[in-house]
Amino acid sequence: MYHKRRYVPIHPEKYKGDPTNIIMRSSWETKFAIWCDHNPNIISWSSEETIVPYRCPLRKTIHRYFIDFRIQVRTKQGLLATYLVEIKPKKQTEPPVFPGKQTQRYLKESATFMVNQAKWSAAENWAKDRGWKFIVLTEKELGLD
Repeated sequence: MYHKRRYVPIHPEKYKGDPTNIIMRSSWETKFAIWCDHNPNIISWSSEETIVPYRCPLRKTIHRYFIDFRIQVRTKQGLLATYLVEIKPKKQTEPPVFPGKQTQRYLKESATFMVNQAKWSAAENWAKDRGWKFIVLTEKELGLD
């Protein structure tokens, strides 16, 4: 899934940020960027341009969360809505299953889940304060399952 690459938009005028420096960190992010770029209902979009502070539950320190996408869409009712969008594997959106003993893998998956939950809670609150919505998209919503 991991493939860091540069994305060149077909409609650079829709991109909010530097359209010559768009970095995709996965094929899933690239698929979503293509959708944003080509969808006429997407008024504007950006990738990793929105930064939300969050408290890391492991170190108890403040970190910066670079949200995968921010999109502004025209709804069916003709209104504008803004979404913060995170692209993640479904496995990382659910708590890991305890395998019966604390393996290194289980500890790492638990830490990832805890950090993700802290990031997403901060992003949800940050978005809500601005009248926006925060969503997490997995392979299921992207049609990749």
